[in-house]
Amino acid sequence: MSSPLSSTKTAAALRTSARVSAELLLVLVAAAVALWVLGRMWSVLWPLIVALFLTTLTWPLARFLRGHGWRPALAASAVTVFSLLVGAGIVALIAVPVADQSGELAGRVVDGIEKLREWAAGPPLNIGDDQITGALDTATSKLQDSVGSVVTTAVTGVSTVVNGLVTAVLAVFLMFFFLKDGTRFLPWLTRQLPGRLATDIPEVASRSWDTLGAFVRSQAFVGLLDAVFIGLGLWILDVPLVLPLAVLTFVSAFVPIVGALFAGFVAVVIALVSNGPMDALIVLGIIIVVQQLEGNVFQPMIQSRGLGLHAATILLAVTLGGSLAGVVGSLLAVPLAALLGVAWNYLREQLSEEPREPEAEPGDLPADAPVPT
Repeated sequence: MSSPLSSTKTAAALRTSARVSAELLLVLVAAAVALWVLGRMWSVLWPLIVALFLTTLTWPLARFLRGHGWRPALAASAVTVFSLLVGAGIVALIAVPVADQSGELAGRVVDGIEKLREWAAGPPLNIGDDQITGALDTATSKLQDSVGSVVTTAVTGVSTVVNGLVTAVLAVFLMFFFLKDGTRFLPWLTRQLPGRLATDIPEVASRSWDTLGAFVRSQAFVGLLDAVFIGLGLWILDVPLVLPLAVLTFVSAFVPIVGALFAGFVAVVIALVSNGPMDALIVLGIIIVVQQLEGNVFQPMIQSRGLGLHAATILLAVTLGGSLAGVVGSLLAVPLAALLGVAWNYLREQLSEEPREPEAEPGDLPADAPVPT
């Protein structure tokens, strides 16, 4: 016969559960309020995020110039002007042709999906499930409506509208000030904060900056390598829309796992429609080889310290970010998850117990005592 429950222990467990639930509820409310405030500040926050990304890309050059005797303002000005010239060259040489061909790119993807559906409906698969057909129809309509705009937005941003122009101008000015005065920020922040916060927050900010810089620079370089190698393979096979596909591959590199799958799927579908199944299989093989080189060779060589995130965590973060904020959410999901991981790891370090030295037993010799011979 089982022993009866202890009323004292049961009441204590209920009180503990209620206290923990109330604390979690307060944390969730605080998080919801913080997200609401950030949403209201998005017009200012988005240029700040873009400026931080640009600063992580350009800071090595600015640091090099400052290390060779350039004054901070002069180095920041030179790097900013150089970045603007590079951006203008990219827009003139790549973005404009890609934007002109984005509609054709969307049309080719839709044609490829239709061809895949016709092949799946015939032997040997003979798939005739209405739900699958309806899902394909929905995917086709969404791709037809959004692929072109996604490619155009990812490459050219929203410079054609006033909000995009304001964002670009603010981001450039903020990048200049970050390059010029960024090294003063942490000492200034230390002086403004009281007590232990003067140590904790600057330390977390420094680690977050290192993590963000490692992510942006490594993803940009790896994306460039992917775009060059995959674009070269598509050009050799005479697959149409090589330039848009290469640009899409580069942009998709900033969305780990999901971005590579999406860009590879688009390239294979266009090769299937334009060149036939054999070239589509060759393109698939090229993409698999390049992705394997990226994961096993390029990434370990370029990114000395990883983000500290498991692949499943990255996949869930990208999925959640895309469902909440679309393309922008997918782009920001992984670096945001990495920054949260930095803060969590630092918190664990501060909350962990210090390891204790084992107590010496009576008769034990001190650690530094000479050993008798």
